[in-house]
Amino acid sequence: MRSTPRPVLPWLAVATAAVVLVTSGCAAWRIGQAADLARQSTPFQQNPVSAKRSLLIVGDSTGVGTGASAPGNSLAGLLGSAYPDLRIDNRARDGATFADVLGQFPGPQRFDLVLIQAGGNDVIRLRSDADVRADIDRVTAMARAVSDRVVLMPAGNVGNAPFFFAPVSWHMTQRARRLHGFVRESAARHGAVVVNLFKEKTDDPFVQVPGLHAVDGLHPSDAGYRLWRDELLAQSGWATVLSEAQTR
Repeated sequence: MRSTPRPVLPWLAVATAAVVLVTSGCAAWRIGQAADLARQSTPFQQNPVSAKRSLLIVGDSTGVGTGASAPGNSLAGLLGSAYPDLRIDNRARDGATFADVLGQFPGPQRFDLVLIQAGGNDVIRLRSDADVRADIDRVTAMARAVSDRVVLMPAGNVGNAPFFFAPVSWHMTQRARRLHGFVRESAARHGAVVVNLFKEKTDDPFVQVPGLHAVDGLHPSDAGYRLWRDELLAQSGWATVLSEAQTR
């Protein structure tokens, strides 16, 4: 197993988020906590000698595993622990939008599986719907060019996160709902799979179950990433694919 260092959250991204969130009534200390978690985060990777499957992860801080207590407790780390013969190339970066994800693909190299974890920053930074929809489609097409098994797994209902307060939280929910619609459209167009984490407030485990958020009230905690792992394996069909590879 190996982990590679990554740059901290870009100052421009922090400044942009700060303008939006401070004016919404979000406590400044939460912004600081989010930045601290980003600086501490490292994307989990592993490269077993006799790898039986390969997984490429691209995306934002949720792909990196920001909020987890250690890389091994991120979604990528949990997959690596469960499937030790799985090669994981994790190129996700804190602060990435779907536009940034386009630059994370390592050329024409093929993978058995591609996991795309992005969208939260597109929502929070108030990027235009037209740009976001186009970027999602480009990313999905690029992923399908290097793998037959592509999963898009954007963060859930961002507006439900304790990081936000009303009325901005309501606006974030509306934007997140539209983004998830764009993701479903692109997945249907290109033959990819969507793992749906979007829930209304009354049905969202991140609202109803204590402890699923990290200290910043935005990213998942260890328990939150475990929930996401379960959703990924249940909704994607990858559990069968990965388990079959382990028994060969």
